[in-house]
Amino acid sequence: MNHSVFAPRLFSELRHYNKEKLAADLMAGLIVGIVALPLAIAFGIASGVSPSQGILTAIIGGFIVSALGGSRVQIGGPTGAFIVIIYGIVSNPQLGLSGLMIATMLAGIFLIVLGVCRLGTIIKFIPYPIVVGFTSGIAVTIFTTQIKDLFGLQTGKLPGDFLSKWGIYFQHFDTIDWMTTLIGLLSIVVIALTPKVSKKIPGSLVAIVLMTIGVYFLNAHTAYHVTTIGDQFGEIKAAIPDLQVPNLSWENVKSLFPTAMVIAVLGAIESLLSATVADGVCGDHHNSNQELIGQGVANLCTPLFGGIPCTGAIARTMTNINNGGRTPVAGIVHALVLLVIFLVLMPLAAYIPMSCLAGVLIIVSYNMSGWRTFAQLMKNPKSDVIVLLITFFLTVIFDLTVAIEVGLLIACLLFMKRMAETTQIKVIADEIDPNDETDAEVHEEHLIIPKGVEVYEINGPYFFGIANKFEELMAAMDDHPKVRVIRMRRVPFIDSTGIHNLQNLCEMSHREGTHIVLSGVTPNVYNVLEHNGFCHLLGKDHICPNINVALDRAAAIMKRKID
Repeated sequence: MNHSVFAPRLFSELRHYNKEKLAADLMAGLIVGIVALPLAIAFGIASGVSPSQGILTAIIGGFIVSALGGSRVQIGGPTGAFIVIIYGIVSNPQLGLSGLMIATMLAGIFLIVLGVCRLGTIIKFIPYPIVVGFTSGIAVTIFTTQIKDLFGLQTGKLPGDFLSKWGIYFQHFDTIDWMTTLIGLLSIVVIALTPKVSKKIPGSLVAIVLMTIGVYFLNAHTAYHVTTIGDQFGEIKAAIPDLQVPNLSWENVKSLFPTAMVIAVLGAIESLLSATVADGVCGDHHNSNQELIGQGVANLCTPLFGGIPCTGAIARTMTNINNGGRTPVAGIVHALVLLVIFLVLMPLAAYIPMSCLAGVLIIVSYNMSGWRTFAQLMKNPKSDVIVLLITFFLTVIFDLTVAIEVGLLIACLLFMKRMAETTQIKVIADEIDPNDETDAEVHEEHLIIPKGVEVYEINGPYFFGIANKFEELMAAMDDHPKVRVIRMRRVPFIDSTGIHNLQNLCEMSHREGTHIVLSGVTPNVYNVLEHNGFCHLLGKDHICPNINVALDRAAAIMKRKID
């Protein structure tokens, strides 16, 4: 793997490119482009923008992700994960499309910074229950947004929040259009059954073609009228829009900063997850930092032409692999195929029934929900279940920004609680068994603790979550020994709170006439203590390599006091 700051995978793959790879990439790119078409249209409409904007995102974003990304087979474009965020921005009268443009471009800058600073691996540390929680929450939200179009309900403009939407649905369920419902349900059945006939033909495309033809004749020759994209968006022009530059005022940037961060984090998680899954299938290893740079550039450029946020798409990436795609050229071909379809066939999209697109998105939300994984995580420890459920319900009831922030906060708190529980502090009385010690020299006899000396042992990280626990133990002992030996052989790290705690202990012990001796301090912890100046405060002769030296030092202190 190339470790330079900017090393797109395309460049290295082209060095060994040949006709066989080109033929495979052309075929894979053609199939992926066809698969991406209905999804791009559906994601665009569900996000509150036009179908053209969804396709333009797949064209521009898909091209840049393949050209500048760090994966051989990643396919970029709009995904279901962004629907909730985009819809929330676009439907806000104070933000609208200009707000979406600013938020997406800011997210692109964040992604580039993450990649340049080589922070791609940090994204992998986000707890799995949080990822499953907000992904399942997004799936439920997408499903909720499609109920109106699936059943043809006459509800007027829907409210933004989850509970209010369902309240409106129940109030207006008597306005259901049965022909629209039939088209939507048939679409779901066709999408579900197509893989049983052929795994290479996308079920969503088959459903759209069949339902569009059926609805065209139905609307033209009967009294029924099923709502189509043209009814909602009017004539769809097959033209690339002019370059747009947003108003990057400080107020706009400041108000959209949290949303942009969520878009960046979500895009990073989804793209790196997709690349990791692809690696497992095709035996490759992607460059996560370069992938983030590619994703960042894509999100920086697509809004200039009216596009929406894009990221790596697992379903399209897997389609690419399964159809022989092995280099980024396949992703570029997929973008060019979409461009040709956009310029030649885009006006025909006006005839696609809205209930058919609702069926496509309901299948997307079902696949995205990961309900089996969700159910499996419910059997995990209570702390993981709490994080999972809180993230899920916050995503559904409030929004993704709140869900990710609160989910991460709770996960961090629970992690600190677990760390504090794993760190043990004990008092060793009378003698130490050398056969059970890792920092003691081998002796046949037990090590005797001199009278007037107390030995404490800390097992685990000495950080702010445990520092007070040690102070409380000291206070509970309520005695004033001549020497306190603190064994730190099993302390892998210490933070500033732990150091502050030790400094307080030294100062308090000095006032009480008690000496502090540290035993078995690891090189890592010793370097931190020395850099902080603690070694100078305590005295380097009071920091011993093992318990034998520490007890000898304690005995010498006791002898000096007696003398």
